[in-house]
Amino acid sequence: MNTKITELLGIKYPIIQGGMAWIAESTLASAVSNAGGLGLIAGGSAPIDYLREQIRKTKEAVNGKPFGVNVMLMSPNAEDLAKLIIEEKVPVVTTGAGNPGKFMDAWKEAGIKVIPVVPSVALAKRMERAGADAVVAEGTESGGHIGENTTMCLVPQVVDALEIPVIAAGGIADGRGIAASFMLGAEGVQLGTRFLAAEECQIHPTYKELVVKAKDTDSIVTGRTTGHPCRNVKTKFSKKLASGEKDGSITPEEFEEITLGSLRKAVQDGNLEEGSFLCGAIAGMITDVKPCKDIIEEMFAQAEGLLNK
Repeated sequence: MNTKITELLGIKYPIIQGGMAWIAESTLASAVSNAGGLGLIAGGSAPIDYLREQIRKTKEAVNGKPFGVNVMLMSPNAEDLAKLIIEEKVPVVTTGAGNPGKFMDAWKEAGIKVIPVVPSVALAKRMERAGADAVVAEGTESGGHIGENTTMCLVPQVVDALEIPVIAAGGIADGRGIAASFMLGAEGVQLGTRFLAAEECQIHPTYKELVVKAKDTDSIVTGRTTGHPCRNVKTKFSKKLASGEKDGSITPEEFEEITLGSLRKAVQDGNLEEGSFLCGAIAGMITDVKPCKDIIEEMFAQAEGLLNK
């Protein structure tokens, strides 16, 4: 399936694996890249030495195939990570939680493709003016940090506003979602939640089980009072947070304190009492664990069948 995104990134399938903090590491990223997509390593707030090691492991495993790194611009390590990406000759960067403008010139000079994740038309336009190669228009259905606009509404508006290619994200987990994204004008898709149930995804078995067993109503948004809303799997912990925010018994400051390190507790420990199991609203459609290669090939076979009709 050739699109502007496959041409831009030099990949077989127009699919990017989401840069999920604490989750997207070398094993998952290299499996997605080797399957013909673009695997991402999550920068998050991880130590730079650890990220250097992850980049080098991925580089070795993909043997010349493209991969990328996601930079959370609000993270304290953003400046150092921006430099590391240049030093290690990473081919692609995606960015979230901010404006990558101050790093853009250096990245572009180094020949790096820059793809910011955007929740609105206004930010998408700014990113195009700043020199982005493409954008990911991410709807509120996605897991982790979210905007308010839905994928169905956001993607066509961003497509109409820009000249550069648009990648759709949020609520996509099969070939039907991919075909729908192309009908909305997207040139590619980004998936996170579907890859939580990949064999190569290194999350705790409890986390994987929550995703596979989730129903359509099993996602919940917390953190609205802090200005950084996040979509999670519904657990006792996330329901308690949402309820405390609603009735005012948990202040924004207390919320930040309670959730400090909660994603790591979910990913590494499977801690249901204190862990934030970030996950998209589409989890109810995911019922099995498969290798990345099978996930990607099945989805695109289905999408091509639908689009050829």
